[in-house]
Amino acid sequence: MTGQDWMEKDFYAALGVPKDADDAAIKKAYRKLARQYHPDQNPGDAAAEARFKEIGEAYAVLSDAKQREQYDAIRAMAGGGARFSAGPGGGGAAGFEDLFGGMFGGAGAPGGGRVRYSSGAQGGAGFEDILGSMFGGAAGGQRFGGAGFGGPQTGADVSATTTLPFRQAVEGSTVTFTVDGRPVTTRIPPGVREGQKIRLRGKGRPGAGGGPAGDLVVTVHVTPHPVFSVDGTNLRVTVPVTFAEAALGATIEVPTLDGATVRVKVPAGTPSGRTLRVKGRGVRTAQATGDLLVTVQVVVPQKLSKAAREAVESFAAETDGQDVRADLARQAAE
Repeated sequence: MTGQDWMEKDFYAALGVPKDADDAAIKKAYRKLARQYHPDQNPGDAAAEARFKEIGEAYAVLSDAKQREQYDAIRAMAGGGARFSAGPGGGGAAGFEDLFGGMFGGAGAPGGGRVRYSSGAQGGAGFEDILGSMFGGAAGGQRFGGAGFGGPQTGADVSATTTLPFRQAVEGSTVTFTVDGRPVTTRIPPGVREGQKIRLRGKGRPGAGGGPAGDLVVTVHVTPHPVFSVDGTNLRVTVPVTFAEAALGATIEVPTLDGATVRVKVPAGTPSGRTLRVKGRGVRTAQATGDLLVTVQVVVPQKLSKAAREAVESFAAETDGQDVRADLARQAAE
């Protein structure tokens, strides 16, 4: 994305937040809009897909403190139709002094004086240093090219979004993007999370004057799975069991993400909601391998046969003296 793109696009308006919105407000707005315009929720809707990309592009910039600072500076520079002029600013055109004075608090000093920025090396920072500090260049490092400015210039970062099926997000995937007409192929690591950003060094726009290329910042969206969810490097799955299996104990077959099954022992007396752990069947990353967390859910039958009803009634009679809510009443009274 170029500086011209940032001048023309209002990312705050795209997310529907004010310019002073904090990170939490920006994230909340993004999540709400991303759910609304996600391609899975709007199949075949080109307008929704374009809006989804616009939302992702805006969030990629505003959620990154460095990019947001650069974006705000560029938008401020372009605001109000300001123009650069080499003269003192006659004829209604703002000169360098007026523009930068307004941006950095240099309003007219007593007696009509102005804040001045020297382009020489004597006695302070020149334009190159000021602009370099605004857009990420350290002193003596990145410089703006063009007339009057020399030295290498780092290429611009490029923002992109991709949506991965759940399985590919867990197992890792190879994705190809197009940056300025050239393909950039990268490996998305296993275990990537919804909304996670991946920065690919040197995959952005080429630098100028021998400067390094910028980065490609990829925001990853993950399509939800109907059975599994990710919790760090662990996978979670909820498995229904019968009352008899939970009460008496059982060994059940539990599906795994790779299409196989694993046998899990449900101890006698297991309550609904208890989580059992299967080691090593979670997300495999270069750093660690997670577990499969199996949450047991006791299923109550909607209809009972005559014999089944009689059996339940007999069980109820045998356990009539038990008060399963005794602890609840005691705790409520504390």
